[in-house]
Amino acid sequence: MHRFGGLRAALVAVLICAFVTPGAWSQYFWSDPFGADSKVTPAPGVRWEPSSPLPAVTMPAAPERLQSTAPLSLPELTEFALRNNPKAKQAWFAARAAAAGVGIEQADRLPQITANYNISRTQQISATTGAIVPWQTRFGPSISLSYLLFDFGVRESQIESAEYRLLAANLSQNRVLQDIVFQVEQAYYLLIGVEELVRVNELSLKNIQTALDAAQRRRESGLATVADVYRTETQVAQAQLNLTRSRGDFEKARGQLANAVGLPVNGNISVQTLSAPPQIREIATSLNDLLERAKTSRPDLVAAEAQARAARANAKATSKAGLPSIEITSTAAHTLFGDDRPSANSYSLALNLRIPLFSGFRDTYSVRQAEAQASQAEAARDTLYKQTELDVWQAYYDLQTAASGISSTEAQVKSAEQTAQATLARYQAGFGSILDLITAQLDESNARVQRVQSYLNWFTALARLNFSIGMSDILTATSEKK
Repeated sequence: MHRFGGLRAALVAVLICAFVTPGAWSQYFWSDPFGADSKVTPAPGVRWEPSSPLPAVTMPAAPERLQSTAPLSLPELTEFALRNNPKAKQAWFAARAAAAGVGIEQADRLPQITANYNISRTQQISATTGAIVPWQTRFGPSISLSYLLFDFGVRESQIESAEYRLLAANLSQNRVLQDIVFQVEQAYYLLIGVEELVRVNELSLKNIQTALDAAQRRRESGLATVADVYRTETQVAQAQLNLTRSRGDFEKARGQLANAVGLPVNGNISVQTLSAPPQIREIATSLNDLLERAKTSRPDLVAAEAQARAARANAKATSKAGLPSIEITSTAAHTLFGDDRPSANSYSLALNLRIPLFSGFRDTYSVRQAEAQASQAEAARDTLYKQTELDVWQAYYDLQTAASGISSTEAQVKSAEQTAQATLARYQAGFGSILDLITAQLDESNARVQRVQSYLNWFTALARLNFSIGMSDILTATSEKK
């Protein structure tokens, strides 16, 4: 017994020194008792090194495999992407979590029932005689019930907020699906555009090689200088470089499309290309109608409105949290004793009036925070509203510009092809200069590249306009552009 007393005294002395004695150890104990600062670097410019192995990154689940190796159309790619893109699953689980949140808030409309089984062994002192009462063992089940009768609408405001959050989550999921479709369209059009650009560069290389062959023949005949051959060889090298770059861009575009549909970037994917130039159609709907349609069709804009209403309902619930509430509680228990005494039943029923008096100004700041968050959500909605108008405005005129540019590039290609053919024929016949031939061929190549880019711009602008409005196809009433 004396040994334990000495140990206790030593422990008390150590604690007194730790808390009272000034020094580095006591300051460390008070400022960082758990050594949290040792888990980060001592200075901002020092690189952090883990003290234990880092967790391994979990590999995503294997995506669905393509049913066939045949070239896929844009609708087939889009359908596959909606099933396999992880963004779709992320948005869906977010909506399910919001739905569960509604259930959590609605649970307050039902009574809360709790079952207990208690075992206790006590030794008490009589309050009247001071005598020690023998040890008593009690055990037995009990059940309690509580139900909130009235709280000035706090519960209903919380449910309303949860329902608006669920609405926002469902609309956000729709917007994510639209975003996936938009990404697939962009990647698809980019892929077929770059593939056509590869063909253009292959043709340009073939044409400049023909010019090189003609220059070499004329030099052998004494009608051209070696400078003409060198200049043509330079253009051949440039054409080969352009072809190499376009082939690299094609591989990058194919990886981008594979990623958009939910496949590995190195997956083997082939698409159906355009067999003929697309028919460009004009938009019959006015810009003002498109702007009005975007206000009701864009899921993210409506979701922002739902988020603002959810935040406002939450602010309303928070402002009423400091008001009184009425609650009914009841308890039923069956107690058994460890000795020979008979068991007993006990019952209670109470009506409680809860009146919050002082919470350390917690309620005051909670109301301020909730009001600020509601105003923030409303400002975010207004910002998205303005951005929506700008998106539709820019996409509309991008589409108009791209459509008008296609006809001019078609005429430019036709004229450049005729000029290049005529210039090559004259040069092969011994007339004209190599500079004229190279210039004509470059003009032809540039015209073809601009035609490919104009079609790509039109498809991309159309997809962006659909996305900015929140619709799948705005060309409901169209006419072919002649």
